Formats: sequence, C-alpha cells, structure tokens
Amino acid sequence: MSKLLMPLLATLILGSCTGETIEHQKIKLNDQWTFSSDDHEAQTVSLPHTPQIEPLIVNDQWQGEMTYTKMISVDQPDQGKTHLHFEGVMHTSKVYVNDQLAKKHYGGYLPFSIDVSDYLEIGENEIRVEVSNLDDPTVPPGKPLSGLDFNFYGGIYRDVWLVRKNDIYISDPFIEDIPESGVLIHFDDISPSLAKGHIRVHLRNDTDQKQSILLMGSLSDELVLPEREFFINPQSEVTVKLLVEVENPNLWSTLDPFLYDLKIDVYADDAIVDQFNDKVGIRKIELKDDGFYLNNEKQYLRGTNRHQEYPYVGYAISNEANYRDALKIKNAGFDFVRLSHYPQDEAFLDACDELGILVMNAIPGWQHFEEGTFAENSLQDVRDMVRRDRNHPSVVFWEVSVNESNMSESYMIEANRILKEELPYKDTYTAGWIDHPSYDLFIPARQHAKPPNYWNDYKNGERNIFIAEYGDWEYYAQNAGFNQTAYADLTDEERNSRQLRGAGEKRLLQQAFNFQEAANSNRKGQNSGTIGHANWVMFDYNRGYADDLEASGIADIFRIPKFAYHFYRSQRPPEELVSHPLVDDGPMVKITSYWTEKSEIPVTVFSNCEEVALFLNGRLIERKRPSRDDFSDHLAHPSFKFTLEAFEAGELLALGLINGDTVASDTVITPGKAASLKLSVDRLENSVSSDEDIFFVYAAVVDKNGTILPYDSTLVTFSTTSGELIGANPVRAEAGIASVLYKGNPVELDLKAEANGLQSASLK
Repeated sequence: MSKLLMPLLATLILGSCTGETIEHQKIKLNDQWTFSSDDHEAQTVSLPHTPQIEPLIVNDQWQGEMTYTKMISVDQPDQGKTHLHFEGVMHTSKVYVNDQLAKKHYGGYLPFSIDVSDYLEIGENEIRVEVSNLDDPTVPPGKPLSGLDFNFYGGIYRDVWLVRKNDIYISDPFIEDIPESGVLIHFDDISPSLAKGHIRVHLRNDTDQKQSILLMGSLSDELVLPEREFFINPQSEVTVKLLVEVENPNLWSTLDPFLYDLKIDVYADDAIVDQFNDKVGIRKIELKDDGFYLNNEKQYLRGTNRHQEYPYVGYAISNEANYRDALKIKNAGFDFVRLSHYPQDEAFLDACDELGILVMNAIPGWQHFEEGTFAENSLQDVRDMVRRDRNHPSVVFWEVSVNESNMSESYMIEANRILKEELPYKDTYTAGWIDHPSYDLFIPARQHAKPPNYWNDYKNGERNIFIAEYGDWEYYAQNAGFNQTAYADLTDEERNSRQLRGAGEKRLLQQAFNFQEAANSNRKGQNSGTIGHANWVMFDYNRGYADDLEASGIADIFRIPKFAYHFYRSQRPPEELVSHPLVDDGPMVKITSYWTEKSEIPVTVFSNCEEVALFLNGRLIERKRPSRDDFSDHLAHPSFKFTLEAFEAGELLALGLINGDTVASDTVITPGKAASLKLSVDRLENSVSSDEDIFFVYAAVVDKNGTILPYDSTLVTFSTTSGELIGANPVRAEAGIASVLYKGNPVELDLKAEANGLQSASLK
C-alpha cells in the first residue's frame, strides 16, 4: 500500500502503511507558512511570497533577513526517502529540520533539494528556512542592489514541494552532484522520417539487498520504449540508457510546438517503485556559417528580452502569470526570448515549450565578476541551470556568461567546459557577450559597437553573432559605453525609447520608430546573415540604481501594450500560422493613433498585409503599399504612412488587403466625454490551472460608446469581496486605464471599480 500524504491546514501528515514499496509522490507545500523578520511581525502566508509589498516605482527595495516555518507531522516510522525541493529562494538560505541544519544554499534563481529523511521524527516536525537577500558579492549577481540594473526581491518566491520516494529511486539532480543524475532525453539523429536518440536514467538502490529492476517507458501513446532488465547492488547506483527510435516524428517547431508525453516506470520485484513524467519535444537545431537552422530550415530569430518582475510583488508571481507573459511574447510576433539576466521560473519555460518560443537561458549576473567564491558559485549555477532545463525543447542556447562583466579567460573556459560536460552533444551551443573562442555564439548588445554600422561589419568567421539587446541604450545615452549611471549628453527625452504608456501619442510613436530603425539596421551590411536579434525589452521594469521605471518595454509593467508592440506583431508574416489556439497570428492591421486633436499626422499604420486602405468617416483617404525608406528597407513589413489634410473627429478605419482581398481591419474612434468604467482581468478563460493566481485588473475610463479616453487620469477605487487587492488603491488611470493586482482563487472572483462622476463597473 502507498504512503499517505494529506495536507491539513498548516500540518502535513506523513503516514506509512506496511509493505515493501511506496509510490513516488510529489506534494506542493505552498500553503500555511509562518513568515517573520525584524521589520515584519509573524504572519501566515502562502507561497509564492515576497517579504514586502513595494511601491510601483521601487527606489528603496526592502532587503534583510527573514524566517519561514512550517509544521509537518509523521505518525508512523518512516521508510523510503523524503526530499524537500525549493524552486527559488532569494538569495541565500539555510534550511533546518527540527533545529538541525539540513542545507545551506547560495543563489536565488535556481532550485535546490534536500534529503530530510534522517531529520524527521515521529510526531511534529518543524521546517525552518532562514533567508537573506542582503547584498553579497559572492552570490550571483553579486553586484550591490544600489548599482544593479534590476532588482532581487526576497522571500520564497517560487513553489516548494515535498517528494516521497522508495529506497529504490531515480536520483534527484540537485542532491546528486554529478552530470548523469536524474533523467535526460536527447535525440542525436533527426529527420522527418526517423528520430534516433536515448533516454539516460540514473538510479539508486539504498536498500541492503541486491535488486532486480525493470525499466519501462513510453512517448505518448505512440511509442513504447524497449524494456531494460538489470540488477542494482545494495547501497549503489547505476546509469541506464534506453534507446529511442521514433518513425515519422512530429517535430517541435515555433509554428507547431508538438510535445510528447514521456513516461518512465521503475519496477523492483514486479512492484512499481518510481516514476518520471515530462513533456518533451523532438527538434533538430544547427548553427551553420550562414545562420540558425531549426529542423533543416533557416530561421532568423525574432526575439525579445524579459525580466520576471511584476509590480508590487516583485518575483512572487504564479505559474499562471509566467504562462501569460510567455503568451504575450508569442503574440507580439516573437519566436525567441533571452532570459535576462538570470534563469527564470520553470513554469515560464514550460510555457515556451508549449507555445513554440526558442529560449536563450542565462546564468545570473550583470557587470560584476570576482575570482574565488563568486566564480565558484557562478560555475555551480551553470550546472544547476543545465540540470533543471536540459529536457526543454525550447532551450537552444546557454548563456554561460556573466553579462557585461570582465570575466577571466580561465572562467570562460571552465564555464564552457562544464556545459559540454553536462551536455556532451554537438547541438549544445554556448553563448557569451565576450568574443572568445570558448563560445559558439557571440551575443553583443547593439550599443557595444559604434554607430552607424554597429555590428554590420563584424567579420570574425569563427562564431555566429546574435544581437542580444537593441533599441534602447543607443537612443537613450548616445552610446555612452557600459556605465549606465554616469554619462553626459543624454538624448532629448522625446527622442529616446524609454516612454511610459501615458507619455502620449508622439512619444510612443517615436519609441516604435526607434525599434523599427534598429531592427532594420541590424539586418544591413556585410553581416546581414546575423542569426537574429532580441530587442530591449518586452516589459517595463524596476532597477536597483534608478528612481524611475525603465520604460523601454513594448508593453508597460502592467503588461498593457504600447504602439511598439504592434510594430513587432506586424513583422510576423501573415502566412506564419501557429498551431496553438491562443496565439495571435495571420494577417493584421493596427492604427497607431488615438485620433484626437492632439494626434500626429501622417497617421502610422502597422500591418503585415500587402496593402492598407484608410478611411475617415467612410471616405477613402488612400490605398497604398508600405512606405519603404532607409529606416525600413530591410524589413519584411514596413509601416504605412497616411497623410490627411486635417484632423476631423470621427472614425478611422484601416483595411488590410492581400491579393486585393480584405483580410484584416482595425478601427479607431475619437473619444467623447468620460461616462463610465469598464472592468477586465488579465487572465485566460481556459486557464491551465485553478490554483490561487495573481493577475492584473484593469478599469478603463470609457465614453458612452465604450471608447477609452487615452489621456484620462481619473482616480479609480477598486474593491473586492473575494481575494486580495495589491498595489496603489485608489489609483490614477494612465492613458485611460487604471491597474491593480488581484491575488486569490479566480473561480471566486468578485470585483468593483468606482470613480467620481462615472458609472461604476462590476465583474464576477
């Protein structure tokens, strides 16, 4: 009979029944933790958790030491193994079980596991986690928060799991510090007709008897893997390979991200003792002299960068929130994301697997490097990152490089050696911001070179080049080098790419133009075969050294799109159809105007169609093809510019045409007087989970026809009878939309928004 695990308020009951085997079990331990610190009284919290709710603009982020405790109860003598698995704790932690130190861990962005079997006792057991997010130069990123280009928010900010295993089990990669630990799947030879590979499984026998083992596996319902029978000696380990051949495989790609269900069963004496389940993809990736190839097709990588921060709660966001961020990246027209500048939640990578987003994974760090303990911890990050993420088909590049830091040559060589030791395959590609022979891919930022050519004249034939950042710094600081806190001759604020969503139509158009110009420029010159680029950045975010939001996101910190979002959406060709039902693809057209007396003329329209026809109040203004010039001559889909004689209140209608047929449309109506509020939530209807979620609530100020007032700053008050509202409340609308965070069970949603002089709005 199986081990019994049942959550009961703050207590987890661990009971065991007689019998020789127990089943593998994984239980989420997110509820009923007690949290306290010198600045916070003891309180009951759920995970993910951050120690302090911050203001929207974080200019004095909380740092300190904190304690989390949770009780579990064991009612019978234990058998088998009990592990605790922490997905992310920022950034140093000590875990005690019944006042005995079980683990010290350094690093806030990668998981760690602990075998607590020998620490548990019959009766009540206390799990205590002492956490610090104080500055520590030995723990990546290492740089003091006051000088950092992002924030590291404290707390146990990702999921925690209790894992129960038999004494015969698949090893945990974060307990076994060896490359072959856990389960790895890799396909070495891939074609449309046949994919060949192997699954490597590392097993332990912690019993005192020699065990007869049967290993069985399957890929979805399509393929049962060959069985393996063997013996494991007592108190020993073994690594076993299962050979895999898949005829006519469904290849994972950015347009059709097909995933197989991998299942592995471990039997001992005819009883199942452990299981492994994962979703995996079969894809072929290659770096050739002329570019990046996915499944034998050359693919220019249209990418962005992402920070995992939410307003107010920092890193403490739900798996659902990570999923929605990935979907927004895909819907913006991107097929690639660079994780800047640290590994992000595995839930985000799961979403990239599902949605078809290629990933550049990255170890933590920015503008700080020291030999000694920092370098040692950073090299351990390389191992931990690979062991967590090696089975994700989305991960195609490994940035084992401390970004914009003066890494030593010995460190770069060792980081790359470790990666190749962990993944000794020809399609394991390393990336570094320094042009060093250790790296397969050179990933400078655009601003690391000088205008006007930037990296177009890069001639080093030893490595491919990928522009890892562009569109912000070169417009903000006139190429002031790497010092982002001391520089002269800033560009005019209306000329740079850092524009809040409420900055107005003119500035948002300038931001979009900057991204267009840079994206076009990256494709020019002798190295127009650059494999791709990633703009800076997808979402606005906070920085440790700055007293304002870094606003070069193509969506704001509340994930509301700016005009630049639609430029990137227009760069996905209309024929690129993605199999996932939630992805916004196909022909599109977007008028980037509020169409008020303040509006810019000519009117800019983004579209991936051959032609666009613009109408004003039913009258055809013009039907034309895109406007190509020196700032768009290398783009697949330049913007459309329409000159109108003068502003005239009413309706702008844009029709996108292909082969003369109307295939897309967009309408903008001059807003009238504010009349009411309109509530919406940033949550998917058919969500992948009904767990407690954290998501944005939007209250739009609209006229009697439902048109948003784009310059309105009404003070809006939110209320709820269900979950918890987080953030400024009341809050002023920005560009006609007020935003707040909601935390709770989405099934029980009950919201209201009110403002003086406007009709209120409710949502259930």
